Amino acid sequence: MKFRRNRQRENVDINLASLIDVVFVLLLFFVVTTTFTRETQLRVELPEATTAEQPPADQGKLVEVTISADGVYSVNNHLLPKSDLAALTEAIERESGGDNTLPLAISADGKTPHQAVITAMDAAGKLGFSHLRMTTVEAAQGTP
Repeated sequence: MKFRRNRQRENVDINLASLIDVVFVLLLFFVVTTTFTRETQLRVELPEATTAEQPPADQGKLVEVTISADGVYSVNNHLLPKSDLAALTEAIERESGGDNTLPLAISADGKTPHQAVITAMDAAGKLGFSHLRMTTVEAAQGTP
């Protein structure tokens, strides 16, 4: 049997316009549906005090320990993966660079367990911090 071969080959073209359209639609979908959340910040409602005092305006570097109502720690807005004394001590030491003369502020939610605040104070004491500040908000006038 003799088959006839066609010496002219057909050019196969891929239509890239529709492929590019599909890629752009997928890209647009992912951009629109992506949520941008800041997970390193804790929502803290500070307790009230009648003698709340503003910190000095000329303060330099500050180490701030924030404790949420659930007892989750954050050091200078870096959320800690574990809420134990060792992790907190390591994070405070890293943020302070070993300088225990820096002021350390503890900002705890009004509903934070007492043990979480004591753990933060214990970590600061173990590292030799002597300038501790407890952050509060000024109570509204007329409230007992």
